[in-house]
Amino acid sequence: MPCFRLRRRPGTGRLLRGGLSRDVVAHLLQRFYTGRVVNDRRLLSRLTTPGALRVPEITVYFWVIKALSTALGESTSDYLVHVMNPVVAVGLGFVFFAGALILQFSVRRYIAWTYWLAVVMVGVFGTMAADVLHVGFGVPYTVSSLLYAMVLAAVFIIWGRTERTLSIHSVDTPRREIFYWLAVAATFAMGTALGDFSAVTLHLGYLSSAAVFAAVIAIPAVGYRLLRWNAIFSFWFAYVATRPLGASFADYLGKPKTVGGLGLGDGPVALVLALAIFVLVAFLAVTHRDEQAAAVPGAHGRTARPTGAGVPAADQYARSYPGGPTEGYPQPYPGPGGRSGRYAQPYPDDPAEGYARPRSGPPPEG
Repeated sequence: MPCFRLRRRPGTGRLLRGGLSRDVVAHLLQRFYTGRVVNDRRLLSRLTTPGALRVPEITVYFWVIKALSTALGESTSDYLVHVMNPVVAVGLGFVFFAGALILQFSVRRYIAWTYWLAVVMVGVFGTMAADVLHVGFGVPYTVSSLLYAMVLAAVFIIWGRTERTLSIHSVDTPRREIFYWLAVAATFAMGTALGDFSAVTLHLGYLSSAAVFAAVIAIPAVGYRLLRWNAIFSFWFAYVATRPLGASFADYLGKPKTVGGLGLGDGPVALVLALAIFVLVAFLAVTHRDEQAAAVPGAHGRTARPTGAGVPAADQYARSYPGGPTEGYPQPYPGPGGRSGRYAQPYPDDPAEGYARPRSGPPPEG
């Protein structure tokens, strides 16, 4: 068996089996480790570099489309698993779910079409994931609801400890957006299980379940408006509750009368909901009414006001030095006497007269 022989230089260490010295092996390992560290730092930098905000402003349009998307996810999922093989339907749902998220991450800013397409695909696949546990594996809705609640809690805990905030107004880096979409997927799955738990396990029926969750979603609204609840807690409370609310209404409209529905059919209901979402998203894409104002991320994940915004000293008393390297950036006016900079000397009539001036010429010896 051939082996590699290296001539050993003085002080390079003992040769190992195969002819490689310890120093050579150590050098190779060091280069490998250094390369991994550099790559890890580059990846972390890309994931944490702030950019444009990637989610919409919380307006009435947001809540309406969110409720419609939850209903669309429920009706579309139920329709697909009945018109084709359930395994094929779930696989197809995952493909569109992954494609929508890839498209959303590729744009690097909020665009109404890509964002709401991702929400709809998360709704469809999240419904399928929740139904697979019950239909495919026989897991009771009580257990699946608790399971997805634990998953959602884990996402929030890791997200909060990593980013120090769960605010939707701070989703301006790829890493925060990853946490955001994990939370959205968990809320859809948990909401689906909760809706089925109330309608089937508790025997409330679809319409009564919808009424219950309509009352539940009013709790954070009242708490935020009247009791000064935390805004982030109120938002995610309402966000979770919209899922079973929309799913219960979709089931009530689409399911047969024999099981408590109106019997309109999952397919027609899904088509009407998709058309309504299309019209609203097109309106937002044209008017840009749901785009958040640009902000500069501050310390600990909080959002700070852009430099100079609303600050008279920065807005009224700033100018650029012509021809300088910072041309176009706000710079302060020169100091007393028209001079500025570290080595500026005051004129005789300046208030700063009497302060020590920098020496001129070479420094003293000794």
